[in-house]
Amino acid sequence: MKKGQIFEGIIETVEFPNKGIVRVQEADGAESVRVIVKNGMPGQKIRFQINKKRKNRCEGRLLEVLETSPLEKNSPVCGQFPACGGCMYQTMAYEDQLQMKSRQVQDLIEDALVRSGQVKADAPDQADYIFEGIQGSPMQFGYRNKMEFSFGDAVKDGPLTLGLHKKGSTYDVLTTADCKIVHEDFTKILGCVLAYCQEEKLPYYRKMSHEGYLRHLLVRRAQTTGEILVNLVTSSQVEHDFTELVDRLLKLELEGKLTGILHIINDSLADVVQSDETRILYGQDYFYETILGLKFKISPFSFFQTNSLGAEVLYTAARNYIGSTKDMTVFDLYSGTGTIAQILADVSKKVIGVEIVEEAVEAARENAVLNHLDNCEFIAGDVLKVIDDVEDKPDFIVLDPPRDGIHPKALEKIINYNVDQMVYISCKPSSLARDLEMLIAGGYRLERVQCVDMFPNTVHVETICKLVRK
Repeated sequence: MKKGQIFEGIIETVEFPNKGIVRVQEADGAESVRVIVKNGMPGQKIRFQINKKRKNRCEGRLLEVLETSPLEKNSPVCGQFPACGGCMYQTMAYEDQLQMKSRQVQDLIEDALVRSGQVKADAPDQADYIFEGIQGSPMQFGYRNKMEFSFGDAVKDGPLTLGLHKKGSTYDVLTTADCKIVHEDFTKILGCVLAYCQEEKLPYYRKMSHEGYLRHLLVRRAQTTGEILVNLVTSSQVEHDFTELVDRLLKLELEGKLTGILHIINDSLADVVQSDETRILYGQDYFYETILGLKFKISPFSFFQTNSLGAEVLYTAARNYIGSTKDMTVFDLYSGTGTIAQILADVSKKVIGVEIVEEAVEAARENAVLNHLDNCEFIAGDVLKVIDDVEDKPDFIVLDPPRDGIHPKALEKIINYNVDQMVYISCKPSSLARDLEMLIAGGYRLERVQCVDMFPNTVHVETICKLVRK
């Protein structure tokens, strides 16, 4: 098997997040070779090209789906499937999606438990923890309350596009004018902004040369209140008056209500949505969402779960794992806008949230006031550095880190608090599996695990773990 060779095969299984496993028999009749091919589904017959060949690892690039999978029981719901990389599992029955994600997480966790010694390699069926499966999202489509659309083109030097990247592509952008994982209000706004920018012949920002103007369209919409925040992100390389665009947006027939239209200037060389300067073109720079009876103020860059109804499922499950925190001081580390902290505040002596994004911390403080909670404290800073200066000691710790998990040095400090129990909420199970090894080595035992599907039709899944000190 050599780099550049083309093969055909059937995807036997898909490992998290989207690693399809195909076995290829080499010409000499030797043992079959395990090849990782991303962006496929279990049971598909595919044609692929070997693009990475290493001693213990072989990877291929998907060229074509020759035969659909028996799991593909649904018809595509949008015009960009399967080219778009947004919701690649939309043709799979939802129950099959849930089973696949549940198995992926369980495999990752049990491998971590074997490596850490909590489970014996020769007796994995005697694991001393409870895997409680997966809970589905209340909505399979139209569930996202936030979307970052990119400006670009679908082919080199083609007409301006606005939407999501092609599957497996860093540069090609498809206009996702009928995306189904967001509310229809999103696509109406996208269509309005794209038509205006095409008429004005505004150039998009090119990531390689760092030249151009239009970068992203960030839209956020509350599920419960219907309030919408539109954020147009550009570089500072052009000065443009968006008064007419604002007028057009305000005239759209939307189910929700526009509360703010912002122009965000971003000259970062990295392909990220951030602000060097924010100009309010209309309204305000925030809106409100309600979760489990609590009110939350959300600004353009506040961290907030992207599936509001799914978040209620997630936080209810987490609260069940946390149990009673009466007379306890709880640390909510990586606290975002303070959702978990405020859910626990009513049943705790004190909750201290730590979050590195200052804007999110300010929102968390405002949210605590909105919800009449006076026993929440929110600290802005890196968990690794901040917890050294916190005088209070925790009785219980909740961890909800970003996708890359927890820095090993921060995790070491967390372990040294020696709390009897902690709950870890993860949006990337491979990062969770890595951190579990260190937690178990530090004296903890994994007791219970539950998955919650916050991202139907995509490769992502949330996982909740309860750990107890041995």
